[in-house]
Amino acid sequence: MIQRLDAYQTPPHWHPGRPWLVQTVWFCLGSPLLAARWLPGSPWRVLLLRAFGARIGAGCRLKPGVRVQLPWRLVVGDHCWLGEHAWFDNLALVTLGNRVCVSQGAYLCTGNHDFRSAGFEQRLAPISVGDDVWIAARAVLAPGTVVGPGAVIALAAVVSGVVPPGALLRGNPAVVMGQR
Repeated sequence: MIQRLDAYQTPPHWHPGRPWLVQTVWFCLGSPLLAARWLPGSPWRVLLLRAFGARIGAGCRLKPGVRVQLPWRLVVGDHCWLGEHAWFDNLALVTLGNRVCVSQGAYLCTGNHDFRSAGFEQRLAPISVGDDVWIAARAVLAPGTVVGPGAVIALAAVVSGVVPPGALLRGNPAVVMGQR
């Protein structure tokens, strides 16, 4: 079935999670500041995200170029690193455990569309990442992905589903290649 984009409607059960004014300030001011490459430093980025409702643990490092769609749907544990151009496309909740490294250009996507439906309905699912995980550069996590503690998602891997604790995944689609 071919999608009919003229028939698409935002799901009635979904809400961005904050009033219109907060969303507007985030998209016009907060998001561009967070991603700014000309402003170095992590502490102010952490404070900015917290000011918009993100729960960010102690000792986190956020690099320039980080993108967060909805900060109020982001939970980051202690001592995490969010690399340059990491993109949290979080229409649903994204939760990172402690000591998680999300490397350059990684993409965590919580929303998709049903291509089998003429209405192209939106499908959302949270992403959960356990403690001590490394998500390498350019890796992609699909909606609903659950990454077990200690896992490694290799360079440019495309992951969906459940990742076992301590597993090393690589490829597209990602497959378990061994243990950490």
